[in-house]
Amino acid sequence: MEIIKYSDADDKVGRIINRGRYVDKKIVSTVNRIIACVRKHGDRAVAKYTKKLDHITLDKTNRVIGNDYLSACRDKIDGEIIEILSAARDNITAYHNHQRQESWISEFADNVRLGQVIRPLDRVGVYVPGGRAFYPSTVLMNIIPARIAGVSDIVVATPPAAFLETPLIGATLDLLGVAKVYMAGGAQAIAAMAYGTETIPKVDKIVGPGNIYVATAKQQVFGQVDIDMTAGPSEVVVLAQKGANPEWVALDLLSQAEHRTGYESAVLVTDSFDFAEKVKSAVFSYLAGTEHEKLIKRILSTYGAIIVVKDMAEGARVVNKIAPEHLEIIVENENEIIPLIRHAGAIFVGEYSSEPVGDYWAGPNHVLPTGGTARFFSPLGVYDFFKRSSLIYYSKEALLKHAAKINEFAGREDLMFHGKAVMKRLEDISEKKGG
Repeated sequence: MEIIKYSDADDKVGRIINRGRYVDKKIVSTVNRIIACVRKHGDRAVAKYTKKLDHITLDKTNRVIGNDYLSACRDKIDGEIIEILSAARDNITAYHNHQRQESWISEFADNVRLGQVIRPLDRVGVYVPGGRAFYPSTVLMNIIPARIAGVSDIVVATPPAAFLETPLIGATLDLLGVAKVYMAGGAQAIAAMAYGTETIPKVDKIVGPGNIYVATAKQQVFGQVDIDMTAGPSEVVVLAQKGANPEWVALDLLSQAEHRTGYESAVLVTDSFDFAEKVKSAVFSYLAGTEHEKLIKRILSTYGAIIVVKDMAEGARVVNKIAPEHLEIIVENENEIIPLIRHAGAIFVGEYSSEPVGDYWAGPNHVLPTGGTARFFSPLGVYDFFKRSSLIYYSKEALLKHAAKINEFAGREDLMFHGKAVMKRLEDISEKKGG
C-alpha cells in the first residue's frame, strides 16, 4: 500500500476506477446460453443447471419453499441475532420511510392541469446469493424499500444448496414476511425471473447482488426487466486530516479489503505524510498473522493507496475523481468540505461514523454504486420501486390558444398527422361556435 503524492497518482487512480471492468467474453457467452435455455425450456432448464452446479435435483415438491420452512429456520437461530436483525430492520425502515413519494397535480394557465402519478411496481425479484456472499444485511436493504414502496409481490430466488444448509437465510426472509422462496441460483435464476417459467413468475425488476455470472445475467436481461445497478467490488475512500485516529482509519480501510474478491479498493486521502505513515503502519500491524493476510496485502498493493494532497480542497477533487462507493470524512472543517463533494455513494461524516455502521445499522441503504458509477447512480431506495406517469388535463381554452403552434412544430418534424390531430379539433370547435 504505497504512499504517493496526488501529482503522481494518475496511474493508480485510473487503475482503481477501472478495476473489474473487463468483460470476459466466455462468461457472457455462457450466460447468454443459459438465458436462452431458460427462455425455451423454463423449469426444466432451471433444474438442469441446478443439478449441474448445485448438485441438487429439483422437482415439483422442492422448487418452492413455503413459510412453514422459513418459520422453522427462524426457530433454529439464536434469539440474540434475531433481536439484532429486528432492530436493524426497524432502523432501515425508519430511514426509508422518508423516501416515500406521492402523486401530485397542479393548476396552470388556461385551466390546464398537469401532474404526475406515482405507482409501485407490481412484482420485484430479489436475488439472494448463497455461500460466503450471503449477507442478511443486504436482504434487509433490498426487500424493505420495496415493501415501503408498496410492491405487492416480491419474488425471492436463492441457490438451494446454500439455502438448505444455512437457516439464517430462511430466518431473515421470515423476519421480513416473505411467504415463499424459489430454489434457483446463478444466471438461471436471473433468466427465470426476467422471462418467467412454469413455477417462477416474471418480474418487473431484479435487485440483489451475486457473482460475475449473476451480474452478467442482470446486464443481459436489462431492458426485458429493470435492474438495480451493475454492482462491482466494494471500495472506500477515507478523507482524513492528521488529527484523526490512525488505527481507526486503518481498520476502516481493512474492512473493505476483507471482502476478498480480489478487486476491492481502499484509499486514504490525507494532507499529512506523517499521518499517512502512521495509518500504513497500523494497516500492516493489524493484518499481520491474520488468515487472509496474503490476499488482502495483494488487494491493497494493487487497488489500495495513500494519496497525500496539499489541502483538503485538493482532497475533495481526488474524491470526486474516484467517485467512491463509500466515503468517510474525518476532518476539522467538515461543513466546508461536504459541499465540495459531488460524487460518492454514501458519505460518513466524523470519526464515529465508521463505514460498517452504515452496512448494518444506521438505516441508509448499503446497496451503492461502485467503480466510479456514483457519478450518475444513487443508492438503492424506495424511489427505485416506483414508476411515474405524467398526467395531462388540457383544456379547450389552452388548445385554442396553442393549436397553431403545435401544428407548426409537428410540421417542422414532418409529422403531418400529429398536427392534423390538433388542428381538426380546432376546426370542429370553430364550426360549432359558428353554428
